[in-house]
Amino acid sequence: MTKTLPLSALHEAASARFGPFAGYSMPISYPLGVMKEHLHTRSDAGLFDISHMSHIEVEGPDAGRFIAHACPYHAGDQAIGTGRYTYMLNETGGMIDDLIVSRLSESGYLVVANGACADKDLAHLKALAADFDVSVRPRPRVFLALQGPKAAEVLSRHLPESGSLTFMQVLVTDASTFVSRSGYTGEDGFEIAIDPGADAVAFAENLANEPEVEWIGLGARDSLRIEAGLPLYGQDMDETVNPLTAGLVWAIPKDLRTDGTFIGAKAIAERVELGADRKRSGLTPEGKAPVRGDALLFDSDSDGAAEIGVVTSGGFGPSCGHPVAIASVDRTFTIGDTVYADVRGRKLACTLQKLPFVPHKYKRGKEQ
Repeated sequence: MTKTLPLSALHEAASARFGPFAGYSMPISYPLGVMKEHLHTRSDAGLFDISHMSHIEVEGPDAGRFIAHACPYHAGDQAIGTGRYTYMLNETGGMIDDLIVSRLSESGYLVVANGACADKDLAHLKALAADFDVSVRPRPRVFLALQGPKAAEVLSRHLPESGSLTFMQVLVTDASTFVSRSGYTGEDGFEIAIDPGADAVAFAENLANEPEVEWIGLGARDSLRIEAGLPLYGQDMDETVNPLTAGLVWAIPKDLRTDGTFIGAKAIAERVELGADRKRSGLTPEGKAPVRGDALLFDSDSDGAAEIGVVTSGGFGPSCGHPVAIASVDRTFTIGDTVYADVRGRKLACTLQKLPFVPHKYKRGKEQ
């Protein structure tokens, strides 16, 4: 059964076009259209409803030790009031899901997980919790992302305390509202979680009515994150892909890559010793035709060409003015090399490019 977002009525009133995603009926675009929504986020402020994402609270004396067992980082050393990109691994080093984990108190963490993985993530964490003195519980919320160069100015009118945050810092403004300076577009911005109810609706309406703000759907969210070189779980990685191949090993502290105790540590140490057989890369196709996910990559355009990778995400990059893609490519190929994507039986020349396609514009603190 398809789920509906708590703010679905607001999106209907905004004339959203809906489509299925992660088990929800989600706004794909609004009357502005995907191209203009994308560019508006880059120039002003875009408002996204991301309430399909899963919030899981972990609380208890063993919370830090528990998170450090489930995720490959020193969770017990994480500063209160900060978030961290990480993931959960299986015993073979495959990625169960990628996450943002925020530490809210000495004994409390918030796990924000992908909507499509909500049920399996919760079941996984609850099973692990049997060996720790912690509680694991879901917390349904309205979850909004305000992204773009004018996001901070807009949000400060409604949550003045948000202005002091830098990238990946978080705060709880009261018992019902959580704010993180983070996002999925490469732009400066915030993610705001509010307990469901009239206040959440009013807050969303107030943001949407600001002159700098437009509602933005999943179509533009996808092109924004590809330009920013940000992977999507289920496309760019899954339980068969390890962090080295996904280009995400940077999220594991160096000392834990060879000597960790987290789930999958042995497999990661072995993979680090061997090295990744494939690596994540940007891909710029020739011409104006986008190359979509699952397109196979070859080392030449001849009939006997060898398969050397696959496109995992692809589309048109409105900010770049040309097609952009993320690919998993044999490690022997390097930035600047030409590879060939199979597009409906025709091999299209593409150039490997360093990610991201557009620079990240996060507001970083002095120590970051």
